[in-house]
Amino acid sequence: MPPEVALAIFLLPFFSFLLISFIIRPFLNNRPQLSGYVTIASIGASLLLSIWVLIEVIKAPGHVLPMPDYQWLVVGDIAIQVGVTLDSLAAVMLIVVTSVSLLVQIYSQGYMRGDPGYSRYFAFMSLFTCSMLGLVLADNLLFLYLFWEGVGLCSYLLIGFWFHRPEAARAATKAFVVTRIGDFGFLAAILFLFAKTGTFDIGELHQLALIGALGGTVLT
Repeated sequence: MPPEVALAIFLLPFFSFLLISFIIRPFLNNRPQLSGYVTIASIGASLLLSIWVLIEVIKAPGHVLPMPDYQWLVVGDIAIQVGVTLDSLAAVMLIVVTSVSLLVQIYSQGYMRGDPGYSRYFAFMSLFTCSMLGLVLADNLLFLYLFWEGVGLCSYLLIGFWFHRPEAARAATKAFVVTRIGDFGFLAAILFLFAKTGTFDIGELHQLALIGALGGTVLT
């Protein structure tokens, strides 16, 4: 399977976010329903690609599709590779995320109809879906953390969507503060693992744990 297929799964909702944010909202605000159509089309396409991935994973030896890594950043002797994970768990979760998100978008078309923030809502939902899909596909802890932060940001934006309501604004602020505390611990653990092993790669960390070079206590 071409690696571009896996990349397209989470990039399609991201392009939907960009299209809504920078074209539909500023220039086509009199036709907000386009935002819903674009979001549904992009996530629907991601669902179809996810089904294709699941079929290929089922047929693959060991139920894992090998994907190439790309060099993203080099700092001195440290080279950070990025790629995607396509195993049975990732394939199933891609279906779960895209199918649930698609149903939410379809329902939201009616629920949000007439709301002045209609396009803004679908932009946030597109970015939220992109972040969740990136979280599923990430093959290293650094990008896992970045997409996790994306999910947290979108949660904050959606919880406080009706920010003119005091209770919504308070709930969004509370969620943001509480999750940032947990995220600090998450980031500290990732940096600790990197300092100990010299890698962010989840597969390499798994192999180190299997051969006993990395204790279970360290990982947890």
